[in-house]
Amino acid sequence: MQVVKVDIDTAAPLNPEASILIIYTGGTVGMVFDEKEKHLVPFNFSQIVDHVPELRQFNYLLTVLSIEPALDSSNVSVQDWLMLARLIGENYEKYDGFVVLHGTDTMAYSASALSYLLENLQKPVVFTGAQVPIGRIRTDARENLITALQIAATKKDGKSVVPEVCIYFRNLLLRGNRSKKVESSHFDAFKSGNYPPLAETGIDIEYSYEHILLHPQQPFKVHHTLNDKVAILKLFPGITPQVVQSILQAPGLQGLVLETFGSGNAPTKDWFLDLLREAVYRGILILNVSQCDEGRVDQGRYETSKHLLNMGVVGGADISTEAAISKLMYVLAQEGLSHPERVELLQQDLRGEITL
Repeated sequence: MQVVKVDIDTAAPLNPEASILIIYTGGTVGMVFDEKEKHLVPFNFSQIVDHVPELRQFNYLLTVLSIEPALDSSNVSVQDWLMLARLIGENYEKYDGFVVLHGTDTMAYSASALSYLLENLQKPVVFTGAQVPIGRIRTDARENLITALQIAATKKDGKSVVPEVCIYFRNLLLRGNRSKKVESSHFDAFKSGNYPPLAETGIDIEYSYEHILLHPQQPFKVHHTLNDKVAILKLFPGITPQVVQSILQAPGLQGLVLETFGSGNAPTKDWFLDLLREAVYRGILILNVSQCDEGRVDQGRYETSKHLLNMGVVGGADISTEAAISKLMYVLAQEGLSHPERVELLQQDLRGEITL
């Protein structure tokens, strides 16, 4: 894998409004139809202005870092998240904002992970992509890219308006670690069920300042490690002891996202409770997350969740699964913490991912 740098020719004079770094990882947004091969292939980003001529009108300095070969987002790994964090960290002082072009299928996972890795962020990191390739006539890539760049460049009183990792798609700007892909066939692909949009776009970009994270007072810091010894267990009626046991007793497992019913409810059968209790006893950090797109876990509200609370399962409040899995990775990667300290950190609102 290599990173190729491309400078984009825009209308920016010697004193541009902003300098933006675009990081292209792959995905539909950067695909064109190859007439010879008869399938979609990644296009050369040095030719981006041919597909989005509006870029020439920007009074921005635009630079592209293109990951080669391009990644299908289904293949994105923890190492790719760490690479993105490193690239942003290395270029943090050179640019006013960042736009990450990414496949939609795992965009919410990647945006969530970056939110934890980039601590005390004071500049926008805007993820965007497309449902239709940029080479197609009815593509949504152009509008998504253009607006993402505008958001990344926008300042108020000399400071970035959106100092956080977010996703722009269709006409909504969403907090990255509150987002979820909900559509595979329509342009409005992302939703944030438990948190309002940071901005909505129409004729103008209308920012909801009260929902945007405040500028941090501490210096920016990049974290370079995540612990991938984690798993997700989604409960379903009829789940067997063998299935649960195979996950909880996976070699090296240190953390588990437990996707429960409703407000955090789970079976009360003896075999299930025994397996969970034994996992907690072994020090596995278990985070209870609701399968619902909206609402929150309230352990102890019903008898079917009280037993989880009593045995030491951590309630995830209104966190999404996408944000929970990388939060577990982040918490487990923090060195020198005891199990109770990790539980305490897991329950904190670190980057706006939960409502306390």
